[in-house]
Amino acid sequence: MGISSSHTENGIIEVTIDYPPVNAIPSRGWFELAGEITRAGEDREARVVILRAENRGFCAGVDIKEMQRSPGHEALIAANRGCAKAFAAVYDCEVPVIAAVNGFCLGGGVGLVGNADIIVASDDATFGLPEVDRGALGAATHLARLVPQHLMRTLYYTARNVSAQTLHHHGSVVEVVPRAQLDDAAREIAKEIAKKDTTVIRAAKEAINGIDTQRVHTSYRFEQGFTFELNLTGVSDGARQAFLDGNHARQANDG
Repeated sequence: MGISSSHTENGIIEVTIDYPPVNAIPSRGWFELAGEITRAGEDREARVVILRAENRGFCAGVDIKEMQRSPGHEALIAANRGCAKAFAAVYDCEVPVIAAVNGFCLGGGVGLVGNADIIVASDDATFGLPEVDRGALGAATHLARLVPQHLMRTLYYTARNVSAQTLHHHGSVVEVVPRAQLDDAAREIAKEIAKKDTTVIRAAKEAINGIDTQRVHTSYRFEQGFTFELNLTGVSDGARQAFLDGNHARQANDG
């Protein structure tokens, strides 16, 4: 359980998120994820990284329970910094990163996927930012890399989800496959990249980042400033607690 990595054939490294049941990543996990991806890119034998997940969905974002049981703002600061580190690690990884997205991809999951180079998704995958319902802001920077501007705004304000098929229509998801075929689909693309001259591919990654019109690191940290401001007002704490209380009520009814 946690963050792990494994080397497969031809210089392909798979980094796996595993925080059952929904992959809500604790603060420490974001830093660990950043470290694994960074080390993978620095490995001179590596040619491509696949970011994948176990459990019910790719990522449910930050661990809200951790934040609510921690006094003060230490957990919030740690989560903010951890997310920024992990998102940046995906973007700055020295080799291409392929995100293999299963089930739901929410909040911080969108931050990871939005900074990836290539996205493959299962046919049940959905993407969304529930931030405004949690009294937070963030990852609009990354959602804007997945959908056109006005759709991004609609999804952001309403906290609606969007399907993998819709992202495929807009060109941000390259392939949608049945969940059982997701890993294989990501590996096939990885193998194609791994056949290329790794020196050229590494240069290509750096060059593409260099011509990017959006400075993703600074824009995301700008967003996070408003999250911290909302927390100082007390609005965010109430929104997070309402979310947890609603989850408890639903679990009780299901039981």
